[in-house]
Amino acid sequence: METCTLSHLLLALNLIHGCWHWTMFKICVSCLSTELNLVEFSEPGIFNYSTLLLSEDKDVLYVGAREAIFELSMTNVSIKNNKVQWKVSENHMTMCIVKGKSKETDCLNYIRVLQVLDDKRLYVCGTHAFQPVCHYLSLKDFSLEGPAEDGRGKCSFDPSQSFTTVMVDGELYSGTSYNFLGSEPIISRYSLSQSLLRTEYSTSWLNEPSFVFADVIREGKNSADGEDDKIYYFFTEVSVEYEFFGKLLIPRIARVCKGDLGGQRTLQKKWTSFLKAKLVCSMPELNFVFNVVNDVFILKTADWKETVIYGVFTSQWGNVGLSAVCAYDMLSVENVFSKGKYMQKATVEQSHTKWVRYNRITPTPRPGACINNHNRLQNISSSLHLPDKTLQFVKDHPLLEDPVLPIGNGPKLITKDVSYTQIAVERVQALDNNLYDVIFTGTDKGILHKSVVYDGLVHTVEEIQLLHNSEPIKTLLLSSQGVSQREIWKETLSHLCLTESEFSSPVTTLKQ
Repeated sequence: METCTLSHLLLALNLIHGCWHWTMFKICVSCLSTELNLVEFSEPGIFNYSTLLLSEDKDVLYVGAREAIFELSMTNVSIKNNKVQWKVSENHMTMCIVKGKSKETDCLNYIRVLQVLDDKRLYVCGTHAFQPVCHYLSLKDFSLEGPAEDGRGKCSFDPSQSFTTVMVDGELYSGTSYNFLGSEPIISRYSLSQSLLRTEYSTSWLNEPSFVFADVIREGKNSADGEDDKIYYFFTEVSVEYEFFGKLLIPRIARVCKGDLGGQRTLQKKWTSFLKAKLVCSMPELNFVFNVVNDVFILKTADWKETVIYGVFTSQWGNVGLSAVCAYDMLSVENVFSKGKYMQKATVEQSHTKWVRYNRITPTPRPGACINNHNRLQNISSSLHLPDKTLQFVKDHPLLEDPVLPIGNGPKLITKDVSYTQIAVERVQALDNNLYDVIFTGTDKGILHKSVVYDGLVHTVEEIQLLHNSEPIKTLLLSSQGVSQREIWKETLSHLCLTESEFSSPVTTLKQ
């Protein structure tokens, strides 16, 4: 019997002769391999393999670990193409220790950002002993080049703190904390050509958020009205609408415009387009709400209007033991942000409801909207030209009353005694020539579920115990290379294993 430590998993899914075939590659943490042939990768003294970036055109998988970045073969993770170490200087470590952090754990450099900047470079950031730093990684000789950059607002200080990043056209969009204590949450954009654009420091904008995902929707592509691309953020935060004895958590979807430049006087170097709404996943018939979003996957299509957002949710009251998968139509999301009512702080004292609907006339142009052709005809060609009245309104009213409701007004899938941690989705064509959404969900017990959307409902068709020590699956990355191959990477902490095994089920299971 062979034991390994599971940290990342690659699953290849092929539709061959009417059957689904799975091939698994792992970066492992305590998995027993009585049935699987394992090929391992590890290096002495290297831990916390926690950040992944797939480059299919180069056939490599970039892995960010503690004080090291690796370039591994995508098809055989035991093959290390390159490695660069990135350690913390004695001076920075001493400063970290003086501030009360642990020398053995906190005051090291955890690589948390790996993003493609261009064909020749990656943009990488690390926690760097609670003083986040970013660098450019040259792919030619796999080395860090140029002077280090301040990582505040781009990368978390704390290696265990939730955060998210996405690179869009050479600009880094982040959701993280801006200070050492983790008490100043920020959604920001960094680029070489512009200064840092960020959210207002206010609990009405962000209130103790736990970020899980961010991505761009190309709404501006072939847009007849000159609409802008949008970047959407997903997170759970403490409610500002209601006040109870404890903290009530609310899942959110927030949006900013790619072309946002901030305001001229009001909201200088701040988002003028930041709006947020409640992301509902509930069972209305039982008055039960899943109020914590754990992960999100956006299933993109050629037409952005047909894009579907999938999310996995749990409840903040863990003794309930339920998890849910909810799906959202992109057009419904757009309607909430473009037409939804705003909320304002309530003036009634001693009320549990702290925010109510704003019923008066709103300024024009619509607060929080992106610049389009209609605005340009009014000589408003950028956010710098927006009137102060519009900017002051969105500064004071970032919260929308209208919630984003799930397709079918409820979960696609509900499971008991299972906590879903991650989700990845692929749309495939079956032998009947119809398209089906295949959903992969990872659990807190190291189990992977394969489910299929059929007739609007989700049917779980396969369950695979990946980790026999019940370790949570923390990352699932989906990729495609070629027409039929689909791959998923799974992430945890310690070292890398490669295993190949096959699980197949007839295509007729799509019709269960």
